[in-house]
Amino acid sequence: MFSAIVLVHLEQKLAILPLPGLTAIRMAETNQGMTNSIRMASPQDAEKITALINKAFRPAEGFFLDADRIDLKSVTEFFLKGKFLLGESDAVVAACVYVEVRSERAYLGLLAVDPARQHCGFGSLLMDAAEENCRGLGCRFMDIQVVNLREDLFGFYRSRGYLETGTHPFPTDVKTKLPCHFIEMSKPLAA
Repeated sequence: MFSAIVLVHLEQKLAILPLPGLTAIRMAETNQGMTNSIRMASPQDAEKITALINKAFRPAEGFFLDADRIDLKSVTEFFLKGKFLLGESDAVVAACVYVEVRSERAYLGLLAVDPARQHCGFGSLLMDAAEENCRGLGCRFMDIQVVNLREDLFGFYRSRGYLETGTHPFPTDVKTKLPCHFIEMSKPLAA
């Protein structure tokens, strides 16, 4: 069960307050007059999730990948193993992240933010929510995989406490313009 969190603006920082029984996370952005929320996605959101991931990943990965990052069938299959959290800005899906619990470990992937809303804290907001959710489910570690060519991401994840733990091959059925592989990173989720 998703334990929701309310994020409140306190002196330019966000505080995370667990509030069991809620179904959404709300954060008011006082400087832009927008209301952002995070909710658990349902399979009916699969088309929006697919479009968002491809829209967000295309500019970032186009230099080594020609194809879409994901298709509708794959997103639908992800719902069988895990869940997506959706970030909405004024009722428009603006961000998503996939989370899968694997015993005491959790996997986080497909973090995507609409390019028009990047660099505004939405990615961090979703990661906070995903980590808190998995922590509440008893997970002790969060694992991610980052394509080695996406050098811009390593500083972001390291600043959040993720450290490199190994490598993993890129899927052989995906054609790339450049050779690449995944860097595995992990973070302890201790309270």
